Amino acid sequence: MADAHRPLRTDVIPEIVVDGTSAALTFYDAAFGAEELFRHETENGRIIHAQVSFNGFVIFVTDDFPEMHGGVGTSPMAIGGTPICLHRDVVDVDAAVGRAVAGGATLVHGPEDMFWGDRYARLSDPFGYQWSLATPGPGPDAATTEEAEAEFGNLGD
Repeated sequence: MADAHRPLRTDVIPEIVVDGTSAALTFYDAAFGAEELFRHETENGRIIHAQVSFNGFVIFVTDDFPEMHGGVGTSPMAIGGTPICLHRDVVDVDAAVGRAVAGGATLVHGPEDMFWGDRYARLSDPFGYQWSLATPGPGPDAATTEEAEAEFGNLGD
């Protein structure tokens, strides 16, 4: 494959399906600093493939194409949610949350100083994906960690 049009990638690249990829790319840039690397549009303007980079970590983004799945949509909006949460470490979680919420995200949790030592928040973006954001802090406090682990250990009881 010496004449391949691109280098072989050996990492795992998530591909997310959204309703409105163009708007999602704009949101991901404004909220999280994503850099658009590539976009391939169909003749009617739908995006069949886009690539964005978050400081070197690439994800693929595509419009929902129900016609390719027996008429069934596969975006979080079409299926009523997703178990996927995308995570980013950021320099200032409070500022990142502010940008995301200003762009249409819904705050789910935080920002809050967490027992494991990070300042942490969780958001739902306008396209149905969950995002967790964290700024690394000074590290966990042993007493707080023990108390929190005991509390988390009781979840689901």
